[in-house]
Amino acid sequence: MPGKRMSEHALELMSDREPKTLEELNAIIAAAGPPVPGATQAVFGEGPEHADIAFVGEQPGDQEDRLGRPFVGPAGKLFDKALREAGIDRAEAYLTNAVKHFKFEQRGHRRIHAKPSAGEVKRERPWLMKELELARPKLVVALGGTAVLALTGKSTPISRSRGRARFGPYQGYITVHPSYLLRLPDEATKREAYEAFLSDLRHIHDLARADLETGELRLAVE
Repeated sequence: MPGKRMSEHALELMSDREPKTLEELNAIIAAAGPPVPGATQAVFGEGPEHADIAFVGEQPGDQEDRLGRPFVGPAGKLFDKALREAGIDRAEAYLTNAVKHFKFEQRGHRRIHAKPSAGEVKRERPWLMKELELARPKLVVALGGTAVLALTGKSTPISRSRGRARFGPYQGYITVHPSYLLRLPDEATKREAYEAFLSDLRHIHDLARADLETGELRLAVE
C-alpha cells in the first residue's frame, strides 16, 4: 500500500507539474518510490531523444536494479547480441521499461523476478506515455506482453499480435522479450525462437530506416 500511495501521489504531481523534459519526468518517478518495497532505485530510459527506435521492455531485473541501467542483465546481453546481428546500434536506440522498479521475491540471498501486476503496469502507464512523448522516437517496439499492456492498455497474446502495430500516435512493432528466449526448455527450440526474434529485429531495422507512410527506404547517399 505505501508503494501504491506513492505512485498515485507521483501521478498527481505529474498532473500538477507537467514535466517538460525527461529529466523532470525522471525526478517525479524517483520521488515516487517503488510500487513494492525492496528495489534499490528507479531505472530510467536510456538513449538519445528523437531516436529512430524506442524499445520498451517489462521492468528492470536484478542487475538493472543494482546498476541503474536498462537491459544489462542476462536478457540484456542476449538482446545486445541480437541487436548487433540485426544491424541496430544500441547507442542510437532508446531503451526503457514499462515499469521502472524491480519487483522480486527474496529466496535466501537471491532476488527472483516477479512479474508486475496489470494494476502496477496501468498505474505507471502515464509515465511511459509521457516519456515517449518527450523522447519522440520514430518507431516504438513492444518487447513482450507487459510492454503491449503498457502501450495499449489491453492484454494481448504475443502469438496473436506479433508484427507491425500502432500505439496511439506511434508506429509500432510487437515481438517477444529477450528473457522469453532464455526460458525455453531446449537448445533447438531456443535457436528457432532466436532466429524468429532476429528476423523481427531486422524488419524493425528496415522499418526504422524507411518512410513509415510509404515504406520507401531512405537513400544511402542523396
